[in-house]
Amino acid sequence: MFKFPFMPREEKFFNLFEQGAQNTVKAARKLKELVDTWENIEDKAGEITNLEHEGDTITHQIMAQLHRTFVTPFDREDIALLAHSLDDVTDFIHAAADAMLIYKLEYSSHSAKELADIIVQAAVEVEQAMPQLRHHAELKQILARCVEINRLENMADRVFRSAMAEVFNDSADFAYVIKWREIYGHMEEATDRCEDVANVLEGVALKHG
Repeated sequence: MFKFPFMPREEKFFNLFEQGAQNTVKAARKLKELVDTWENIEDKAGEITNLEHEGDTITHQIMAQLHRTFVTPFDREDIALLAHSLDDVTDFIHAAADAMLIYKLEYSSHSAKELADIIVQAAVEVEQAMPQLRHHAELKQILARCVEINRLENMADRVFRSAMAEVFNDSADFAYVIKWREIYGHMEEATDRCEDVANVLEGVALKHG
């Protein structure tokens, strides 16, 4: 009996999205490790750079698959938007780590640790939602994860505002303020991009669930 030698294209999309989400979680956890320990910053930032490159590769694979596929598991626009939004999360994680390395800061901060922890939590919610895209019966379960990601993004907003107020109130060193404003901004943007991912997932779940 002839066996079809290739994986169904629908499965390839799901596999790539799951790989991308797993990669994002790895980057988020590496960022948390960086700010929690504040040791071997160059090595950890380098590992995050490698993960960012891996995320780019996965995104390119999704887009290439999209161009080769006539019938897709859900709307083509949603596939493209989900791929780019997921990639953006890792991009901002990388940007935060890169800024920490470039600016040669001597210590971490409580707010950076809080934001890193929120990024990990949001990335894990995204990772756990991705396999549910495969199964029509599980699409509605994605909605609860989207609510949780939105809650985490709101929490990150509050931490970001508090962190910026603290930076401006406690330091007269303008360079110090600029450095932490950029780092906190990148970290907060990472949670915003997680919310973008959640918005796409929510749309897919509502349209196809």
